[in-house]
Amino acid sequence: MSKRDKLVKKLLTRPRDFTYDEAKTLLSQFGYKEEKGGRTSGSRVAFVHIKTKHIIRLHKPHPQNYLRMYQRDELIQTLRNQGVI
Repeated sequence: MSKRDKLVKKLLTRPRDFTYDEAKTLLSQFGYKEEKGGRTSGSRVAFVHIKTKHIIRLHKPHPQNYLRMYQRDELIQTLRNQGVI
């Protein structure tokens, strides 16, 4: 089982300990690139698909590195809608 498959499997179980770094790794393996807006973007991050230009927006969690439940659910729904999981 590849690292991508393991991360997808973990995400689909909706764990409380799914980190931003894991989401970033997973999205990069699906062809998304992290883009931060200018100086004032703060914790807002956009992941743009290299080919389709589809955008997934997330807030970088802080002080912990774990995604909130709504972020995990939105990520799952978006990836399903895009047909990658």
